[in-house]
Amino acid sequence: MTEPATITDTALPIAEPEETPSPPARKLGQLRMVAHFASHYPRQIFYAAIALIVAASATLAIPAGFQRIIDKGFIADGGDIDPYFRYLLMIVAVLAVATASRFYFVSWLGERVVADVRVAVQKNLLRLAPRFFEENRPAEIASRMTADTAVIEQIVGTTVSVAARNFVIGVGGIVYLFTLAPKLTAALLIGIPIVILPIVFIGRRLEKASRSSQDRVADIGTITSESLGALKIVQAFGQEGREHIRFSDAVESTFAAAKRRIGLRAMLTAIVIALIFSAITLLMWEGAQGVAEGTISGGTIAAFVLTGGLVAGAFGALTEVYGDLVRGAGASGRLAELLAAEPDIAPPAKPVALPVPPRGQLEFQNVNFRYPTRPEVSALDNFSLKVSPGETVAVVGPSGAGKSTLFQLAQRFYDPESGAIRIDGVALTSADPAEIRLRMAYVPQDTVLFASSARDNLRYGNWLADDDAIWHAAEQANAATFLRELPQGLDTYLGEGGARLSGGQRQRIAIARAVLRQAPILLLDEATSALDAESERLVQDALDHLMKDRTTIVIAHRLATVRSADRIIVMDQGHIVEEGDHAKLSAAGGLYARLASLQFDA
Repeated sequence: MTEPATITDTALPIAEPEETPSPPARKLGQLRMVAHFASHYPRQIFYAAIALIVAASATLAIPAGFQRIIDKGFIADGGDIDPYFRYLLMIVAVLAVATASRFYFVSWLGERVVADVRVAVQKNLLRLAPRFFEENRPAEIASRMTADTAVIEQIVGTTVSVAARNFVIGVGGIVYLFTLAPKLTAALLIGIPIVILPIVFIGRRLEKASRSSQDRVADIGTITSESLGALKIVQAFGQEGREHIRFSDAVESTFAAAKRRIGLRAMLTAIVIALIFSAITLLMWEGAQGVAEGTISGGTIAAFVLTGGLVAGAFGALTEVYGDLVRGAGASGRLAELLAAEPDIAPPAKPVALPVPPRGQLEFQNVNFRYPTRPEVSALDNFSLKVSPGETVAVVGPSGAGKSTLFQLAQRFYDPESGAIRIDGVALTSADPAEIRLRMAYVPQDTVLFASSARDNLRYGNWLADDDAIWHAAEQANAATFLRELPQGLDTYLGEGGARLSGGQRQRIAIARAVLRQAPILLLDEATSALDAESERLVQDALDHLMKDRTTIVIAHRLATVRSADRIIVMDQGHIVEEGDHAKLSAAGGLYARLASLQFDA
């Protein structure tokens, strides 16, 4: 079970989340990653751009229609006014079709880009070594894959389109205003720099506030994942109240960060709209005087007012769009970090091929290793061990002796600081990690099952295995009986982490998975320590079948399970302190004898 390890984290009181170290200010250039993915769909971008330009042009054509109606239609005979209203209706029809087309293509593009980003990030994450996830919380990464991609979907599917539309309307409107009243329009343009200044000044503060807000949202996802993942432990120890407080504190911290961001956006919007509409009002005042003096027609001032309103609204909306773009830049930057992460463990440029057929020999030679997150502790110190083909070696010792580290290094999840590890005589650093792992089958103590069917969990060891091979492996693992009793047999959904099965059933599925692997080297991390007597007997029988004709390394916490091993290695503080069979080590009176007396004499 994994809960005990999880509760160590979740039970600790959490104070106000610490601010992450401030990275360099997130610039809009971070959106290059989004643009890169969007550039894969030029046809949709072209269609969206055409629809956007047509919709913006139709919007600007509406004031021109009113100008004609006022200046010409109202002073003509009743029959002559019809063409101008038909002109307006045609503009409305074009606007409706173009707007709907723009919405479809930009929304499609937004969803497609988000899908591609998620797939690309997930693909890169699966390449990374465990070290990356020790230094980066998986729950926070999951938040980036959901919350941040949702922000990007909004940016691509809405914000960029709105920004482009308002830009076209603003620029096109100014050009049209010049044709209507050049002097009034020139006066309007003088105020533009005054509008830009607060955007630049407040926008910089808005960038930092947006990043902080997104980090706090990630904290919520982390706490939710931790508490729900350890729900049984939370309830068993009566810590629901504490977890509720932790979550509430994180939510309040998120709300506080959001208030700062919203306040800055509101301030920016208020300042810009006040400046723009004040300028428009003054210009309309001046225009009204021109109408009174007869220097400007009524239709012209009406068109100027309508167009000026559109221009003012367009530039005002751009300030809100800027805030969204800043948020999008932060989200894009966080996802770009995941895309840019390079695996610490990677195949060499020219990997050495492993011998065929495989022999199953594994050797550690003068290996020194410290975990990156615990550099002060030596997990292995000048460690050497050679396991011959077909040999069964049991590794015992107190907690922290370095037993599990052997498996981490053997599967090349980490590289040693010095020394060498070889499989069939080939150094692991010279071979392709995928080929190394293909020659190993691993049965962990804490069984990992996926929220899928029994069939998918079984064939995870060999995805191409047919049902006959699956049932054969299940028979060898003593799992066939309970699998046949499941409601839908192999198609039965097992629940999150195999929650619908008992501990013994989950272990036997893990063993069957290893059987299907057909690997020459078997790594067993004590698979019976948490089972009742009957389940332990069934699992141990299954392990005995699995170990035949394979090189096997068994990490043993219960010494009764390793008496039949060819060799027993006793580890302490990263060293081998004793070696031999059960009888020899028991008589030696060393660490093994003390561990044995604690278990067998209890």
